[in-house]
Amino acid sequence: MTPQRTPDPQTGAAVKAADRAHVFHSWSAQGLIDPLAVAGAEGSYFWDYEGNRFLDFTSGLVFTNIGYQHPKVVAAIQEQAATMTTFAPAFAVEARSEAARLIAERTPGDLDKIFFTNGGAEAVENAIRMARLHTGRHKVMSAYRSYHGGTNTAINLTGDPRRWASDSGSAGVTRFWAPFLYRSPFHATTEAEECARALKHLEETITFEGPATIAAIILESVPGTAGIMTPPAGYLPGVRALCDRYGIVLVLDEVMAGFGRTGKWFACEHFDVVPDLLTFAKGVNSGYVPLGGVAISRKIAETFEHRPFPGGLTYSGHPLACAAAVATINVMEEEGVVEQAAHLGATVLEPGLRELAERHPSVGEVRGLGAFWALELVRSKETREPLVPYNASGADNAPMAAFGAACKKRGLWPFINMNRTHVVPPCNITEAEAKEGLAVLDEALTVADEYTV
Repeated sequence: MTPQRTPDPQTGAAVKAADRAHVFHSWSAQGLIDPLAVAGAEGSYFWDYEGNRFLDFTSGLVFTNIGYQHPKVVAAIQEQAATMTTFAPAFAVEARSEAARLIAERTPGDLDKIFFTNGGAEAVENAIRMARLHTGRHKVMSAYRSYHGGTNTAINLTGDPRRWASDSGSAGVTRFWAPFLYRSPFHATTEAEECARALKHLEETITFEGPATIAAIILESVPGTAGIMTPPAGYLPGVRALCDRYGIVLVLDEVMAGFGRTGKWFACEHFDVVPDLLTFAKGVNSGYVPLGGVAISRKIAETFEHRPFPGGLTYSGHPLACAAAVATINVMEEEGVVEQAAHLGATVLEPGLRELAERHPSVGEVRGLGAFWALELVRSKETREPLVPYNASGADNAPMAAFGAACKKRGLWPFINMNRTHVVPPCNITEAEAKEGLAVLDEALTVADEYTV
């Protein structure tokens, strides 16, 4: 670990002042936020200008899958910048070609064509466009508990409250309930019941919407922001079968779950399912330079062999981003990062989190896999009442705010969404670092426990 920068409160104050004067932050009421001024980051940690260091259990926004400032990826970006900083997307460029080859080698099935975007939302936008043009249909089905991005189509496919303010673009979007046994909308008591009833509900929705009108079903292989609800074993194969039966394109969103996060290169591999289109971003290059994309099956790629695809981006397959992707994928292979995420989940995170659940009345459920976990915090284990109301703000969110403050006071930066804390550290975090984070969670959960009944 490189030594922390010497505390420099004066520079930190200047950084904060410039931010508050000029930066407009996403998903925020601008006058109510107080962003931390970050001085540096390396590995699984970052620090502020006061000299406070934090173990990052968020991986940024679940994208630094190999941690901050990996020297091999930094060197690759520097080398690419010295060779060719940028070039238009219509040309064949070595970094772009190699990134596409490496990604295609790891995607399942025949997802061998790669359309590059600048991030996950653009990947979803273009995947849906491909599906609509391929099928000649317009409707798209998405789950209520989901997040697919902030651009127009992506936000209207999203199931969480961030969609509400922009719902005017939802024409052609139909929603359904995906399986989530802990809060089952199907009154199920077992995973098998939840799976069967969820698939029955989905097929009935398809029937009443009109199968011939539906272009695509989009699902996160393992939903991320919405709560890391690993689907029952038979669910994704069942959705694949429904899509095949009705000629519907299956789009799996792997923007958050992909590139090692779940202990496999892609989360859909846990379920032996190959989608028609797979969206990715984030972990493809650990977020070092913005990059996303769509992995495309042969049958959809053939649609555009002699028919132009009406979409593109100025920075599609940007050389710096692609060079970072090449280096990241190579690092993940060389250092066994995917295997490390699987090992970490099985031997440290899952047993450690389940032990916390046994001791703390505020922990209602533990769920996840690999380096992708969530704790559902509740007021009562018996009633499963969430610790805070759905989409809480202000005083209603006080219990989660207090829990988060307790984590930060002890040097852990938590990922908090509604009544959950997600445990999503870098996939290559050490066992000692992971246990350090679990120890802080243990202490901070005593604060959440105070709000239980």
